[in-house]
Amino acid sequence: MRVAVGLVAALGVGMMAQSASAVGVTSKVAKVCDARTYGAKGDGATKDTLAIQAAVDDCAKAGGGTVKLSGGTFLTGPVLLKSHITLEIEKGAVLLGSPDRADYPEVTFARNKTVQPLVSAVNAEDVAIIGEGTIDGNGKVWWDYVKGAKEGGVLGNERPRPMGVVFDHTNHVRMEGVTVQNSGFWQIVPYYADDLVFRNIRILAPKSPNTDAIDPFSSSNILIDHVYSSTGDDNIAIKSGAINSPGPDAPSKNITITDCTFENGHGLSIGSEIAGGVQNVHAERIHFKGSDQGIRIKSARDRGNDVSNISFKDITMEDVKTAILITEYYPHPAPAGEVPAEAVGRLTPKFHDISIENVTATGSNSAGIIVGLPESPVLGLTLKNVHIAAKTGMSIAYANVAMDDVVVTPVTGDAMKIAPTAKVTIKK
Repeated sequence: MRVAVGLVAALGVGMMAQSASAVGVTSKVAKVCDARTYGAKGDGATKDTLAIQAAVDDCAKAGGGTVKLSGGTFLTGPVLLKSHITLEIEKGAVLLGSPDRADYPEVTFARNKTVQPLVSAVNAEDVAIIGEGTIDGNGKVWWDYVKGAKEGGVLGNERPRPMGVVFDHTNHVRMEGVTVQNSGFWQIVPYYADDLVFRNIRILAPKSPNTDAIDPFSSSNILIDHVYSSTGDDNIAIKSGAINSPGPDAPSKNITITDCTFENGHGLSIGSEIAGGVQNVHAERIHFKGSDQGIRIKSARDRGNDVSNISFKDITMEDVKTAILITEYYPHPAPAGEVPAEAVGRLTPKFHDISIENVTATGSNSAGIIVGLPESPVLGLTLKNVHIAAKTGMSIAYANVAMDDVVVTPVTGDAMKIAPTAKVTIKK
């Protein structure tokens, strides 16, 4: 008997009550497939791709089971997981991406040509990656390869790089205990996926291009809990559609982020590519240290949609460059002065019903920027019990903001620069 339990789908927003322990194969007679039995060497030099894939395929033929990697470094090209498979990477074991670009075949992802991820599951269900080992994308070869490439598109540029772990149209997923690091591109990506838990994992990369930690893309019912990330780009970036997307695009929704620590990186982001919209995102008890941004919601006229019912609560920040950044002008933080309105279309960002509560930030460069579009201002934004000490204050334009116990302490200049295009209500 196999069990694939819906972890969060029935819960909607708020607390995730069901246990993640049921995801993965739970049969008492589930097959165990040790990759070494299939010829894997684990010596860090021999390519173990065929052996690891053979272990996955054999377990899948038996109806599901656990594929084990233990006691070594397993050099490999892309590995495709299947339904009812648990990949267990034991403590001290490393699944290391091959540095040979030829090992990564071309695939289509998000309507773009790219290369196959290091680890992925496609059209699968009941998939788990567990253990205390490491998935290492061996990304430097890819970061060097991309230098000087033309930027553009949801997948970054004209020289595609492999993502680390992708769950593509895959449901009932658990990742727990492992470290994911040094991916060529985004590190963990649910894509049109549903019912996922990421708990007690570490996601690492040095300063490097596009090494986002977790990027839910048009995916729903997700719990991100006790995750530590220090990366070269977004610590989390919730997405739902490409730049200039022709549509249709599904939203990302019902995402809860709790008890996480984010260090190097670009913060907890919604956007910028959100052509399908984002709803029902709730982040609580997040600590930022040394990141470029803390709370960030970003889009632009060529990639936006409805972003609503978003909350950030019990947030602490140390030495974050910009504590709060909400902009509909990405990649620019804000325009210089007033700008003309444009017609509202399918890709116009529409930010509304957003709450930010119980925030303490020290050592920031900027307290924040909040700026909407003249044709689509930020509406229903509430800041409550927000205390920010920064070199410069907060700027607000094209937005309706309600404030209750908001204290911005700048080193120089005004605490608040409120443009004539903004409406700010301060509770006495």
